[in-house]
Amino acid sequence: MDGGDALMELFAETWQYLLDPDSWTGAGGFVARLLEQLLLTATALVAAMLLGLPLALWLGHIGRGGFLAVNVSNVGRAVPTFALLALLVAADWPGSADFGPYGRAGLATLIALVLFALPPLITNGYVAMREVSPDVLEAADGMGMSSAQRFWRVELPLALPVVASGVRLALVQVWATATIAALVAGPGLGRIITEGFARNDYAQGMAGAVVVAVVALVLEVAAAALQRAVDPMPRGPSPDRDEALSVRSATVTEAPTGG
Repeated sequence: MDGGDALMELFAETWQYLLDPDSWTGAGGFVARLLEQLLLTATALVAAMLLGLPLALWLGHIGRGGFLAVNVSNVGRAVPTFALLALLVAADWPGSADFGPYGRAGLATLIALVLFALPPLITNGYVAMREVSPDVLEAADGMGMSSAQRFWRVELPLALPVVASGVRLALVQVWATATIAALVAGPGLGRIITEGFARNDYAQGMAGAVVVAVVALVLEVAAAALQRAVDPMPRGPSPDRDEALSVRSATVTEAPTGG
């Protein structure tokens, strides 16, 4: 059998594995592993947003700490997530103990994923606040808005699309990276992939990788739709962004400033 025939046979076996109902049921099936990885991804992303976004938005609002925010994020990107996970699992804490519904090494995996999700959230959050047009900020100040009012009514709504872009990037990255939990016998779809290749069942390994890729695509599309939904400004090819900001500024300045 030549290489082309072997590849076609592997594709056929992978497709057959995906269509087999037994592949989707049971404690080790696709449905159970998919839910485990979704839980890991959602928890890590929410935790990273709670930790990183308030700091990034505040620093962007006051216009300070940009060097620290961006460069700390760059350092975070340079650290391999699996290396960090291996260190956390080998340490006395958190180690590889079971962690509720997250399974073996669940806490170590969550910590590694949270740290992995922070860089795009912090960078985009800070940059989003700094990209708000000075003309808009001047208009808000001219209407007598307090710093808090300017933040909530002007800066944050205009920054949301870039913030959402960071969340979108972090979501897809965390989802894909969560498969490494299987390397320490943790939960998620990575278990299906590693178990398949360990038993020389390449169809199972390939099927697991296909499911990971398809769900990543679905998450990307959903996050892109959410990013467009929170954008307060038109994005057509003809309007200039500054003109859109001016329109937004006029709308804001007409709003009451009390409360």
